[in-house]
Amino acid sequence: MARTPATADEKLTGYRRKRDFSRTSEPAGDPVASAPAAAPRFVVQRHRARRLHYDVRFEIDGVLVSWAVPKGPTLDPGIRHAAFHVEDHPIEYIDFEGVIPAGEYGGGDVIVWDAGTWEPGEPDPAAAVAAGELHAVLHGAKLHGQFVLVRTGQDSGGKEQWLMLHKHDEYAVSGWDPEEHPRSVLSGRTNDEVLADPDRMWRSDLPAGEASIALKQVPQGPAPDELAALAELPGSGRWRVFGRELKLTNLDKALFEGSADSAPITKREFLAYTAQIAPLTLPYLAGRALNMHRFPQGAASKGFWHKELPDWAPEWLTRWENPEADPGESRTYLVVDEPAALVWAANFGALEWHAWTSLTDRPHQPSYALIDIDPGPGTSWQDVLVLARLHRIAFEHLKLLARPKVTGRRGIQIWVPITRGPSFADTRQWVEQLSRTVGAVVPELLSWKWGVRDRAGKARLDYTQNAINKTLVAPYSPRPAPGAPVSMPIGWEELDDPTLRPDGLGLREAPRRIAERGDLFRPLLNARQALPPLG
Repeated sequence: MARTPATADEKLTGYRRKRDFSRTSEPAGDPVASAPAAAPRFVVQRHRARRLHYDVRFEIDGVLVSWAVPKGPTLDPGIRHAAFHVEDHPIEYIDFEGVIPAGEYGGGDVIVWDAGTWEPGEPDPAAAVAAGELHAVLHGAKLHGQFVLVRTGQDSGGKEQWLMLHKHDEYAVSGWDPEEHPRSVLSGRTNDEVLADPDRMWRSDLPAGEASIALKQVPQGPAPDELAALAELPGSGRWRVFGRELKLTNLDKALFEGSADSAPITKREFLAYTAQIAPLTLPYLAGRALNMHRFPQGAASKGFWHKELPDWAPEWLTRWENPEADPGESRTYLVVDEPAALVWAANFGALEWHAWTSLTDRPHQPSYALIDIDPGPGTSWQDVLVLARLHRIAFEHLKLLARPKVTGRRGIQIWVPITRGPSFADTRQWVEQLSRTVGAVVPELLSWKWGVRDRAGKARLDYTQNAINKTLVAPYSPRPAPGAPVSMPIGWEELDDPTLRPDGLGLREAPRRIAERGDLFRPLLNARQALPPLG
């Protein structure tokens, strides 16, 4: 009886088995998205994993039939390059360009080195591959003409060995080297540029048509007429923003001191920034109790922590009643579940925003493990960078997704997303173990004493922040200092940038930075990972 050909979904079993889609941004493959194009397509991806190679992929029967070619395809007919037949890939992979997390299968940076359409030399290309010889005419941006892939045997691991060559035709070019053509045909960028600043990630839990997410995409802020209405208000009045009406006062009051070459920042300007940034910050605040650091008289005055939501606060604000609050403790917390709620908090005098690291539905189970590099009086910025780089190495070794941000003051903090389940005691113990391991490399920089005066000016890796109702400042929150420096997410590679400063981006500079780099914390959202044992 004739064998039924495998479906596209069945062909992807080997591909999926090798990947953890909670950690890698690669597509899992959607059979609905595998309808054939008008002409079959091909893609060649330059892939820097453990070793540089080129992935050559042909669209055949709803999947991308793939070979890894270490030295890449060439137009030189006198050269034959080794190729290795690898697992079929989903069609959505045809325009994948980004970074696969370290430690995942194929971890490394990928660019779309070439792409186009192709003509099979046989009526049934799948059968040709099975028989061990595929003829293809390529119509790409770099590759043109007749190519042949021929199976030659198997290596010691059972992987099929092939050869890839170009025929003597009108497109043949003697001495043609793929490494002399390093840029992506999709973005025009090199692998180095994609690694330093990836544009996209894939969400394997979404349908294929929605899975490609622009990392630089900034959620839409208030309507232009809403910002214009704020600018036109006198010193006080009512402002409708994000569909909510707020009563504003003292709009021209200076909240943050300026500098020699910049004017003080008024409440009006602070509220405008908050409205612009609220949709971007919302995912890091939603569903969490908010501790507000209030400075009603401005950042130059003494602030205080305000956790209890006032009885007179608008009814539309989301509240959480802490059932474990003791008498005299804060019981009713603000939960910023919509952008207007953050604008309300800013108008209330909250210059800093600190959300709990657990959600209100399970307050004893954090969704982040936190690392706080807390410099002492004698700690230089270079010392802080040394400690942050050591953590970068540790996370690469542990194969964990984590992201750093400058604090807006003197330090750096690192957020590690985790699957909910461990307690705060668990995360605190894990972070302490990691911190002490990192600290053992540079013991001269650190003190483990609790009191600042007892540390002899040294830095502390403050694992004690991993506790219920203890918080780190939220991404994109201003800090109460001249110029309103912002706690800004950064890329790991920026730790090597000599211009990086912990407080170098103020409220006025932050929007441009975000427009250029996007939300660098966005990969943390919906990440699912367990903290590995630290043996």
